[in-house]
Amino acid sequence: MNIFRSMRVSATGLSAERLRMDVISSNIANANTTRTEEGGPYRRQVALLQAEDGNKKSFKKILGDSREKYQGLYGVRVTEITTDPTPSKKVYDPQHPDAAADGYVEYPNVEVMKEMVELITASRSYEANLTVLNSTKSMALKTLEIGRG
Repeated sequence: MNIFRSMRVSATGLSAERLRMDVISSNIANANTTRTEEGGPYRRQVALLQAEDGNKKSFKKILGDSREKYQGLYGVRVTEITTDPTPSKKVYDPQHPDAAADGYVEYPNVEVMKEMVELITASRSYEANLTVLNSTKSMALKTLEIGRG
C-alpha cells in the first residue's frame, strides 16, 4: 500500500464520520420536534457507510480473493442517509398544540441517550482516522529527512 492510498483511506474515514456526526446532531436537535413540513413528527435519520472499492468488486469477491486481499479497498463512503422505521412515541398531553383528538401527541423516534452513544462512537472513529493520517504524514516527513542526509 503506498502512502497516498493510506492518506486517502483516512481522509474518506474523516469525511464519512463528519457527515455521520452531522446526522446525529440533527437527530438530537430535533428530538422534540412534533411537526415537520412533511407532516407528523421528525423521523430519526441514519447514515449508512460502505467500503469504497477502487476496483468495483463486490464485497463477497474481495473476501473470497486471497491473492489480492484488501488491495482494492480505498476507504469508506456514505451510501445514503435513510429514515429509521421505528415507530414514533405517543405521549398523552391534551394541552399540546399538536395533540390528536384522543389527547396523544406523536414525538420523534429519537432516543437522546442512544444518539449520544452514537456521537461518541463517531467522534472516536474520527479521532482514530486523524491519528492515522497524522502518523502517515509524520512517516512521510521522516522518509524525506532520510533522503536529505
